[in-house]
Amino acid sequence: TITTLGNADTFGALTTKCRYLASCSSSTRGLFALGDDGVARSNVIEYVTISSRSNATDFGDLTVARQSAAGCSSSTRGLFGGGFDASGNSNVIDYVTIATTGNATDFGDLTVAREGVTGCSSTTRGVFGGGFAANYSNVIDYVTISSIGNATDFGDLTAARYYSASSSSSTRGLFGGGNTGSLSNIIDYITIASVGNALDFGDLSSAKDSLASCSNSTRSIFGGGSASAGITNVIDYVTIASIGNATDFGDLTVARYALAACSNAHGGL
Repeated sequence: TITTLGNADTFGALTTKCRYLASCSSSTRGLFALGDDGVARSNVIEYVTISSRSNATDFGDLTVARQSAAGCSSSTRGLFGGGFDASGNSNVIDYVTIATTGNATDFGDLTVAREGVTGCSSTTRGVFGGGFAANYSNVIDYVTISSIGNATDFGDLTAARYYSASSSSSTRGLFGGGNTGSLSNIIDYITIASVGNALDFGDLSSAKDSLASCSNSTRSIFGGGSASAGITNVIDYVTIASIGNATDFGDLTVARYALAACSNAHGGL
């Protein structure tokens, strides 16, 4: 519960153990694109009802099996962008209608094909930041969620990196952690309604990559990841409207990395 500090509790299970997955959500449903299971990349999307603890159920399939994509959403539509497929780095953006199960449809393309990208959103815009193309990327793209079409350049992160985590209020998007060639504790922020380069927000409690983030209208939390001391269970939080360093929130039930997070009160709702 984002408004209350404390350790995480068990919700349920995905149908398959997986890593490098992506997620998005409405106020009622959370969706997870399953990434890879350690053997093969997946095109599977699963969903849960956020208000009820339960195991995930099949939702449909992405247009292309891939891992290390990013998710974002409005109250009605979920987007999955970028990643790594059988041909290499992907620029594909797919979309689904969250309330209706079924396969994803092509939305458009990112400006640069890249994996390890992360996403956040306002009620109208989806934003995709960072990743790895030929090298570490600082690119931020945006799309209008309600329409289909290719992404447009938004600006740049303060440092090129991949496997960071992102979440948002309805006005401000945050990008935390990642890998710049070494582990990063950087948190950047953008004003989603305006294009421009990201600004420094503060720092996570430790440098880490392959973490996950979600939010409500006031608070972003960053959980898990791979840190210098090993895989972590730490959850940090920040107040989105105020710049500053992250504070300890609690712990995940298990230390893990390459996870994904979503919530029923994020900036796209």
